[in-house]
Amino acid sequence: MEGQPEIVTQALDYAQQGWDIARTWLMSPAAWSQFGLLLVAYLAALLVSRRLRPVLTKLLTPPEGQESLIATARRFVLLFVPLVLPLLAYVFTGIGESVTRSLFGSGAVIAFGKRLFLFLAARILVKEIIRDPFLKLLGRYVLVPVMAIYAVGLLDDLTTKLSETVIRLGNISFSVMALVRGVIAGAVLFWLGRWSNNQSTAFIQSQEEMPPATRTLAQKAAEVAIFGAAFLLLMNIMGISLTSLAVLGGAIGVGIGFGLQQIASNFISGVILLLEGQATVGDYVELDGGEAGTIVKMTARATILETYDGRWIVVPNEHFITTRVVNYSDSGSANRYEASFSVSYDTDINKVPGIIEKAVGDLDFVLAGGKDGERDPDCELRGFGESGVDFAVEFWVNGIDDGRNKFTPRVLFAVWNALMAHDIEIPYPRRVIEMRSADSDEA
Repeated sequence: MEGQPEIVTQALDYAQQGWDIARTWLMSPAAWSQFGLLLVAYLAALLVSRRLRPVLTKLLTPPEGQESLIATARRFVLLFVPLVLPLLAYVFTGIGESVTRSLFGSGAVIAFGKRLFLFLAARILVKEIIRDPFLKLLGRYVLVPVMAIYAVGLLDDLTTKLSETVIRLGNISFSVMALVRGVIAGAVLFWLGRWSNNQSTAFIQSQEEMPPATRTLAQKAAEVAIFGAAFLLLMNIMGISLTSLAVLGGAIGVGIGFGLQQIASNFISGVILLLEGQATVGDYVELDGGEAGTIVKMTARATILETYDGRWIVVPNEHFITTRVVNYSDSGSANRYEASFSVSYDTDINKVPGIIEKAVGDLDFVLAGGKDGERDPDCELRGFGESGVDFAVEFWVNGIDDGRNKFTPRVLFAVWNALMAHDIEIPYPRRVIEMRSADSDEA
């Protein structure tokens, strides 16, 4: 095998070692007794698990529809019932290992069996228990291969080799093991951070006694704290000194000074918006630039408006600070609208305001009262048109007259019905056409 690449030579070396170990086990009575103990341990675990799993399932299954904290914990523990078989086999094998070491002074086969049962437990965990797609992917391509290498006893050699392999990038050098450890730890930490952020967001949003702006601010603060802690912990795991981040902080500062002013400005504007609470999720706003809609989401960079035709408008947070914003939902959601109509010149117009104000005031969505009756329906004479007398009725409602709310059309229906009930004619344009003949022109 001379002249072969080093990796081939090493692989053949490991294969030869494995064959020597297997041949030793096959020729050793102590090894056969340990194989027998492994078989007995597995069969005992199989019998016990068949009787234990139904009992555990019944004990851990909460009543249907129960959503308490204890019920949630019981459902979580119930997920791990499939691990009963390999874990029982591991425990029974451990008991057998102490016996064989006291009798034969050796327990290599038993130790291999224990590692094998842990590998089976890892496969069951990934295949049957984990449901999250990212964790399942991580388990399939990281956990299971690592446990397989551990089962055959090569994990220590592999980690040593990876630790000795150093990558150099200029003045920076790190081992492959540090890189692998950082990638795995980073993936787990940031998945855990995302999960923790979702849980904290759900908890904060369920606190209905808190103002919406305070809930959003608390949600953003929790998100920054969670991912900040995950980042610092990752730096510690990878062995990177936090003092070395000063250079990175300086670079970020220079970047903000030259090219990230808008991002920084929008981030600070978003914090100011949340602190002041002048506009929050659920408010209907209109900006100076003509953008109008309901705020459905406030992010660190921008605020998202949803129009009544279902479109989303992404507005930088800075616009809410530097331009004029009309908030139709702030300080209560009552708004005033008006509906215009006309009546014929043959109508006694002195009767029209009373008729219309009563008809509109009877609508269930129209507000009334206020200081000195300022929110009562008010019908006003607006002018004398070409075809009729022009009126407008002003009314107050809770909400915006758009989208699912059709306040003005319903008011106009009420106006029509009231006018028809009192035989008041709604005019339409009339034109007089004068026909002249050619003879009359000559005359």
